[in-house]
Amino acid sequence: MKVRSDYIVGENYVLAVDCGTQSIRGIIFDKKGNIIESEKQEFKPYFSLQAGWAEQNADVYWNNLCKVTGKLKEKNPDALNNVISVVISALRDSGVCVDKEGNPLRPSIMWLDQRMAKCRAPLSKTHRTMFLAVGMTRTINITRKQAKSNWIKENEPEIWEKTYKFLQISGYLNFKLTGNFKDSSACQIGHIPFNYKKFKWEESSSSWRWDVFGIEPDKLCEIVSPGEILGYITEESSDATGLKKGLKILAGASDKGCETLGCGCIKEGCASISFGTTATAQITTDKWIEPLKFMPSYPAAVPEKYNPEIQIYRGYWMISWFKKEFAEKEVEQSKNMNISAEELLNKRLSEIPPGSQGLILQPYWSPHLTKPDAKGSIIGFSDVHTRIHIYRAIIEGINYGLMNGIEKLEKKSGIPVKTIMVSGGGSQSDAICQITADMFGRPVKRIHTHEASSLGAAIIGFVSEGLYKNYDDAVENMVRYEKQFFPDYENNRIYKALYSKVYKKLDTKLKFLYLHIRMIINYPEW
Repeated sequence: MKVRSDYIVGENYVLAVDCGTQSIRGIIFDKKGNIIESEKQEFKPYFSLQAGWAEQNADVYWNNLCKVTGKLKEKNPDALNNVISVVISALRDSGVCVDKEGNPLRPSIMWLDQRMAKCRAPLSKTHRTMFLAVGMTRTINITRKQAKSNWIKENEPEIWEKTYKFLQISGYLNFKLTGNFKDSSACQIGHIPFNYKKFKWEESSSSWRWDVFGIEPDKLCEIVSPGEILGYITEESSDATGLKKGLKILAGASDKGCETLGCGCIKEGCASISFGTTATAQITTDKWIEPLKFMPSYPAAVPEKYNPEIQIYRGYWMISWFKKEFAEKEVEQSKNMNISAEELLNKRLSEIPPGSQGLILQPYWSPHLTKPDAKGSIIGFSDVHTRIHIYRAIIEGINYGLMNGIEKLEKKSGIPVKTIMVSGGGSQSDAICQITADMFGRPVKRIHTHEASSLGAAIIGFVSEGLYKNYDDAVENMVRYEKQFFPDYENNRIYKALYSKVYKKLDTKLKFLYLHIRMIINYPEW
C-alpha cells in the first residue's frame, strides 16, 4: 500500500471506514485518491455454536472501529483533524437486532450462515400462485428460509419481540457514531423487504417481500441516498473513537458497490470483478434489469444507478479451503520466506498450462440460488495432475463462473463488456490478473490501490462535499490504473473452446446427478 506522507496543512480529507468479515480498515484519503494514513484491525470472522452457523457480536465491529480511529489519531493527528467527513462501507446481509437504546440483543447472524428457518406457515395464496406461475416456488422458499429474521422469529421470539430496529452492520455503526437510526439505501442488501428498483423500503402492504421476510415496517430504520448526511459525531462517540465531535457522517454503500465505484466502473462497457471471499461481477447501469430470473439489481454507490451482479458465493474462500486441505507444504514454506502462502502458490501458477491440462472445475462449493441442487465438481483428472493443477483449476473455475455471469449481464443489459476492472485479494496477483485477461479475452485493469472499497467510499465523500461536481469528475481525478493486462489470444482460444464445449454443458450433464445426491443423502437439507 502506498501511503502519502506529505500531508498538506489545511487540505480537506475524507475518512473511509471499510468493515469486512474479518477486518476493519480506516483510511484517510486526499482528493486525488492518495492514501494519507491507514490503519487495519483484524478479528476472528465469526463463531459457530453449531455446524454451519456463523455469528459475530456486533460490538466486535464497533470496538475495532474505535481501535482503528484511535490508532489513526496516534499516528497522524494532523491528518485526522483535517478530515471533513466519514463514509462507511460494510459487508452485506448481516442483520443486527437492537433495542431502543441501540444495544444489540443477540449476535449478528452473518451472511455466510447456513441455518434455515422452518417457515411452516404458508405464504398467502396470492403469492404462492404468483411464484408458481413464474417457476420460482422452490427458489423463493429457500430465500424465505434463509432470512435471518424468520429464524429469529421462530427460535428466539422473545428477542424479536424486544427488537426495536433490525439493522445492517452499516446501520449499526452509523447509529453508534451519530445516535440516529439511519442508513444508506445502497447498504440495504440482504433478506429484507427492500424495493431495489425504487431504492426504498417496500411501500405496498401487499408486496410479497413483507410476506417472505416477515419484518414489521416499524423495525426498519430510515434510509437516505449515498452521500446524504446521516448525522454527526456525538460527544459519546467522540470519546470512544477520537474523532471530532460534530464531524459529518455521510451515507456510504455496500462493500461490493464501493469496490465497483472505487475501480472506476461507472460507465457502460466495463465490468467490475471482485476476487473476494464471495467473487462477484458487477456492471453499472441507469436502467433496472434482473441479472437472473427474479433476482434484483442492487443499488449502486452512485445515487439512482444500479449494480446488476452475478456472484460465486464461495469465490476466493476456495483458496482458503485449498490452503487448509492441500497446501500445508506451501503454508510452511511461506512462513520461512516471510510471504503469504497465496503469494507462493500464485508464483507456481505459471508451471501449469492454460486449461490445467484438462482439469475443469465448477465452483458451486455452496449452492447457487437458482440451481439449489448444484454441487462443486472437478472433472478431467489424469496421472499428470498435481495439487498445483487443482489450484489453477480453482482460479479458472471461478473465472468460468464469472464469464457465464457476464454473458448474462450483457444479454440482459444489451451492453457489451469491453474492459474488466479487478479488485479484491486475488487481484493483487499478476498471474491471476493475466489468467483473467486470457480467459475473458478482454483487457484487465488494476487500480493503484488494492483498497478499492475504501476508495469508493472516499469518492462518495468528496462528491458529497462538493469538491467534485459529479462522480465522473471524481473518478477521473481519484482512480488511476497502475497496470493493465492484455489477453494472449492463443490462450484465449483454448479457454473459449473449454468454456463453450465443456464448462457450459456441465449444468445439463450433472443436473440429475446432483438431484440424486440430494434425494439420497438429503444434503443440504432444503
